[in-house]
Amino acid sequence: MGRTVVVLGGGISGLAASYHLSRAARPPKVVLVEGSERLGGWVRSVRGPGGAVFELGPRGIRAAGALGARTLLLVSELGLDSEVLPVRGDHPAARNRFLYAGGALHALPSGLRGLLRTSPPFSRPLFWAGLRELTAPRGKDPDETVHSFAERRLGPEVASLAMDSLCRGVFAGSSRELSVRSCFPSLFQAERTHRSVLLGLLLGAGQSSQPDSGLVRRARAEHWSQWSLRGGLEMLPQALTTHLTSGGVTVLRGQPVCGLSLQAEGRWKVSLGDSCLEADHVISAVPASVLSKLLPAEAAPLARVLATIAAVSVAVVNLQYQGARLPVQGFGHLVPSSEDPGTLGIVYDSVAFPEQDGSPPGLRVTVMLGGSWLQTLKAGGCASSQELLQQKAQEAAATQLGLKEPPSHCLVHLHKNCIPQYTLGHWKKLESASHFLAAHRLPLTLAGASYEGVALNDCIESGRRAAARALGLEPDS
Repeated sequence: MGRTVVVLGGGISGLAASYHLSRAARPPKVVLVEGSERLGGWVRSVRGPGGAVFELGPRGIRAAGALGARTLLLVSELGLDSEVLPVRGDHPAARNRFLYAGGALHALPSGLRGLLRTSPPFSRPLFWAGLRELTAPRGKDPDETVHSFAERRLGPEVASLAMDSLCRGVFAGSSRELSVRSCFPSLFQAERTHRSVLLGLLLGAGQSSQPDSGLVRRARAEHWSQWSLRGGLEMLPQALTTHLTSGGVTVLRGQPVCGLSLQAEGRWKVSLGDSCLEADHVISAVPASVLSKLLPAEAAPLARVLATIAAVSVAVVNLQYQGARLPVQGFGHLVPSSEDPGTLGIVYDSVAFPEQDGSPPGLRVTVMLGGSWLQTLKAGGCASSQELLQQKAQEAAATQLGLKEPPSHCLVHLHKNCIPQYTLGHWKKLESASHFLAAHRLPLTLAGASYEGVALNDCIESGRRAAARALGLEPDS
């Protein structure tokens, strides 16, 4: 009888893990278990008036690097090449990003000329921050907050404006709490290896092997910064689901897992309420805190570690305006916490992907809300009502982009505990979990955003690696 692998969680990581398991030379029996009725996790696209596409979660995927290439290869394998909407390197959404500070939008400097002149909101040319970075001594601590790292190497202004905003935009978190080692490993390793972040990034970590396909070559030639799909990013999990169900993978929806227990001969019993599954191996692609509640008593030390990996909530407010124009053209803007503790940033969806504007086309922007404002609402017991979130988003769009007329269409979604927080010392948690699994030879592999990257490319890669380990293979680097 062949082996059975049960995958917990039907988000993009669980779907990717199931996909790669099913394509093995000798595939095991694969059962994908999802607690809700839909697959895709935080990736969700909906149609609005006139066929406009609104992303309720992630809205673009980066094309760069080995991970970007692997995701594009997956797109090709699923037959989605003709659906890809690229943002080429010469496009305003690739070239222009902004900060909203001091009550105004400021283009982030790019190119040598931009670095050599003073560009508000920075009080002096960023060239000087770069010069400081080249001469700063190497850090000695095994980990450091993003704010401390940036302040030490690039100065207080870059730390409090640029890195604060970046942490809010990517992690919806605080640069004073997040770990540079875990959130921005390339920066941490560049300093460790080359003593300078700038030198390290310029010299690179060496060329890693990348998969090749027509789509990958096109993305490289056209310098894509990101891409989406014509019907929205949810087309990707939908295509994965179709591939899995047609390829013999058992997909169980609306089946929350109640617990995991170890049986004789090291097999798992996966309890699903009034039924159960048996598995030779389990891949968990559910959040770490969720898995911590499912583990048996024998794995209590692992459960305690996983329970400390917390996540924050983000409200995504999609707004569409008829007859409106943006004051600038670019990908979007970020907002430092000192400027507005509630608004993380605004993405100019219509600039990057006008093909999704619908007919007649309307200007689409997405306001991301979170940070301390949302946490204060929750702590104070205030309900984060749809009306309150919409009002906050419309005020931000009016103040920061001049979009003062009421939107013609609005969608409000509060995603609870959607972005894991890699706080200081996160690497120790991962090391502890890895040591426990190895020492006890537990047939359990961890995947998903809780561990080593929250972007879609990271999550898809975590699923691929988890599948390789479940098959007893060493995943490619």
